[in-house]
Amino acid sequence: MGSLLLVLLLLLLSPSYPRDGSARRRRGTRTQSPGGRSHPPFWVSVSPDFKAVPLGGSLWLNCSSSCPLPEGFSLRTELRRGETLSGPRWVAYQLLDVRAWSSDVHCFVTCAGETRGATARITAYKQPSSVILEPPVLTGSDYTLRCHVTHVFPVRFFVVTLRRGGRVIYSESLERFTGLDLANVTLTYLLPSRPGDSGQPVTCHTRLNLDGLVVLSSSSPVTLPVPAWSPASKALASTSIAGCVGIFLVVGALCLRKYLSMQPPT
Repeated sequence: MGSLLLVLLLLLLSPSYPRDGSARRRRGTRTQSPGGRSHPPFWVSVSPDFKAVPLGGSLWLNCSSSCPLPEGFSLRTELRRGETLSGPRWVAYQLLDVRAWSSDVHCFVTCAGETRGATARITAYKQPSSVILEPPVLTGSDYTLRCHVTHVFPVRFFVVTLRRGGRVIYSESLERFTGLDLANVTLTYLLPSRPGDSGQPVTCHTRLNLDGLVVLSSSSPVTLPVPAWSPASKALASTSIAGCVGIFLVVGALCLRKYLSMQPPT
């Protein structure tokens, strides 16, 4: 009995005995590298993690880590690389002539034999070279509005809007255009004419939205023309004017006759 108690006591005092909670504590301990060295967890960060640049532009990406003694930094990308700067626990990479619509850039850091990474997304865009609204043409009872947007990229992230006197009269998203090349876009819209429309300013606007980056462009204002008179309208107007003149002459003659009849004979 005494030997059994002694064995149990030795087991309880042994460091390898799984006392309550020790399994959870062991899962939270520092990991072991292949060489047997222990090292704490570390993070890797890339900044900015998203960037939209004008087509053909350049930018800097900063890759940093919490590793106290990083063994190496590396970058994986299809974009053209430029200069590289470094400091304690960080490396900055320059990326040149960005022309791809969307590119993932991967930064890796090795610490105590373990490699971790972070990813940034780089997007290129092209603001319209010009936004031109043609002078409106009145055909029948509708104004034809035609807006030209030149050399835009990527087209599917643009929205074209027409405004009359500052108020939106039509807006269209170009998301159905999925091409990834520079493109020209023409938007045509028939605006029903209303009384008082003539002389109102009309403008065309574009809006590009790339994950929070908003790029706006607009045309010069044009004026809605005064409706042209058709031959039938001209004839009707002439007849109306002639009728009014005739009525005035008759009324004037009657008034003059009555005036003369009221005068005493001389």
